[in-house]
Amino acid sequence: MTAPGPGEWPAHTHPPVAEDDDQGARHLALVAEQARFHVTLGAIRADLEEQPSTHSIRAAVRRWHEAITNVGEELVAQRRCAG
Repeated sequence: MTAPGPGEWPAHTHPPVAEDDDQGARHLALVAEQARFHVTLGAIRADLEEQPSTHSIRAAVRRWHEAITNVGEELVAQRRCAG
């Protein structure tokens, strides 16, 4: 196996998981969840790093916090209504 060149994806180091493999499916779901978390956190961090001052960083943190809290509250309300 050769190393990937610039701009190429690395070769798989493990065989693909069969759809009926519950443990493999759980592992892939966990990896997807972790990736989504890190991508999202990276986007928030990038926004915070673009802020010109400590005051604007803190204001952006409050906006992100409020937005995340609002989304969470909306989802909780939807779940309660759905039963």
